[in-house]
Amino acid sequence: MPDFPTLATLAADLESGRTTSRKLVEACIARIADPAGEGQRTFLHVDKDAALATADAMDILRKAKAAPSRYAGIPVSIKDLFDIKGQVTRAGSRALNDSPPAEQDAATVARLRKAGFVVIGRTNMTEFAYSGIGINPHYGTPKGAWNRGEGQGQGHVPGGSSSGAAVSVLDGMAHGALGTDTGGSCRIPAAFNGIVGYKPTQRRVPLDGAVPLSFSLDSIGPLARSVSCCAILDAVLANEPIVALKPRPVKGMRLAVPTTIALDDLDAEVSETFERALKSLADHGAIIERIEMAEFHDIGPMNAKGGFAASESYAWHRYLITAKGDVYDPRVSVRILRGEAQSAADYIDLLNERRSLIARVNARIAPYDALVLPTTANTPPKIADLADDKAFTTQNLRALRNCTLINMIDGCAISLPAHREGDVPVGLMLAGAGGSDRRIFELAAGMEAVIRV
Repeated sequence: MPDFPTLATLAADLESGRTTSRKLVEACIARIADPAGEGQRTFLHVDKDAALATADAMDILRKAKAAPSRYAGIPVSIKDLFDIKGQVTRAGSRALNDSPPAEQDAATVARLRKAGFVVIGRTNMTEFAYSGIGINPHYGTPKGAWNRGEGQGQGHVPGGSSSGAAVSVLDGMAHGALGTDTGGSCRIPAAFNGIVGYKPTQRRVPLDGAVPLSFSLDSIGPLARSVSCCAILDAVLANEPIVALKPRPVKGMRLAVPTTIALDDLDAEVSETFERALKSLADHGAIIERIEMAEFHDIGPMNAKGGFAASESYAWHRYLITAKGDVYDPRVSVRILRGEAQSAADYIDLLNERRSLIARVNARIAPYDALVLPTTANTPPKIADLADDKAFTTQNLRALRNCTLINMIDGCAISLPAHREGDVPVGLMLAGAGGSDRRIFELAAGMEAVIRV
């Protein structure tokens, strides 16, 4: 795969005049249109004319020393879950085809525009964001990074639900992507494609203007090529100042590896890559302790009836699915309909149990700088192998499992590529309690170059 530049490199090139926003946008559009590439499956809509017009405007502002930020003019992609003024938000589905166009941008889209980023188009996704695999039967499934050349109809899943978001960055069709994360939907596709994905503390980034999956668990975050790139986009999304990221030295980092659930049933390549990364961190002076997290055992029973995702998505979908359930992906609708069986008492129990879980886990992990664990238990499965519903369900749960642990504790987390060049993509996840976002970014920046030995 080509080695595309980071946001910092692009900003420097724009500032020096080595490139222009128009050139960046034209290059992205050309990659999207390439019939030999994944663009037709990655993007559901390309804002060609609007993107070029915005690029020209940013170039004029930069010449006048009036660009809204250093990153003005850089093209980014938007997951199909977000409102863009004048466009229909389909959420990767056909059930919303006749919805009215959005009257305004989602809050996060508006913040990206305010910083001068150029919206290149809407990316494909799992229908209604309800899977960690990334397959979409309505619009096709973009191939993930691993073994794309296996032949016609072959290929491996991109991860979901922000599937197109990850592939757009991977293939240089955008230089950053806006995604969502309810149980790993930024981190899983990042792990499966060898890029970086970030799930912020939920309360930091507004959910307004995004089709919900679970308003208790939904978070809005970036996918990009480096920790620094994600930190820049995260600051914009949270409406915080963009402050230079200072990597923490690996020496002295206090990292906890949860041995409960998070290390169960790992693919051999995941286990080997993870252990090699831990050894490299320890060799560089990190203090790594393997700890039991008995609290994680509570999460399975909490989700036994579908958890927050089923109950809250059913509340949003109940009328639409009655009217148009026949056009839903059956693998999505069956999960939404689990929420119908949950009672108000079940839901209240969930709220109370989650509050207790968060308090107990935060107390457990307080002595450490972060948790470190594999992002997913599996490597990217072959698309063809998931035609069987049982195989799909098994691999989907394995992809979601570790990431879901962090959403349930209202934490923040980042997935970093940990595999060696040429090996199957494997992500290492660094996670902390809610509100520790800046520390997670600093730790991740410090270990980014160390874990891929």
